[in-house]
Amino acid sequence: MRTDSVAHVEPTVLKIQRLLEKIDRLRLPAASRRDVESILVRQVSKELDRAIPWQAGHAERTAAVACLIGEAFELDTTALHNLKLAALLHDVGLLMVPEPLRHGCEPLDPSSYVALQHHSRLGANLLEPFAFLRQAAVLIAHHHEWWDGSGYPYGIRGEFIPLGARILAAADAFEAIHVPGVQDRFLRNRIALRILRVASGTQFDPVVVAKLWVASETGSLGASVSPLHGGGR
Repeated sequence: MRTDSVAHVEPTVLKIQRLLEKIDRLRLPAASRRDVESILVRQVSKELDRAIPWQAGHAERTAAVACLIGEAFELDTTALHNLKLAALLHDVGLLMVPEPLRHGCEPLDPSSYVALQHHSRLGANLLEPFAFLRQAAVLIAHHHEWWDGSGYPYGIRGEFIPLGARILAAADAFEAIHVPGVQDRFLRNRIALRILRVASGTQFDPVVVAKLWVASETGSLGASVSPLHGGGR
């Protein structure tokens, strides 16, 4: 879905679309292109931070966690790159839902929650026309699916969910967990991991959660994730 087909378009969406069009037109060798795409997509993610300030930095931190898990799975260079791009842009669809739903403060009534659930699909549709983001768009479309099939937007389950989307789901949730009163990064990470383990086998792929746990045991997780946390829908 091109944004010009939407009756009212958030100005930030149009700005992001123009930035992505410039990146998509780059003609560089594959290795150089991946580096440039990573740098420029990080800049695009800053536009998201400005538009949704209550979760500023969330995308960058989610990307760090997702890449740690991806490395534990020994994903190849291309798959890791697409996972990183997906993590940096996974909440872009929030800019395409009604503005009051973006704040993350008020409890949502059932109809508002249903409207918010469209954000992963809307974000994927926004990104899919850009060739360099087509694989990332697939991961974004499915990053709110649940292992047991009760997620959204399509209700697929288990290994039918792309591995990158399963990784992104866990990284997004891990990074979004806020533990009131806990300032120590390592303690906060340990509590967040325990929360994910409770949801392992229902919301999250058990193997993905296990890989994240191993990363925490080796110290990689604590070294890569900031103690400041935003939110994730």
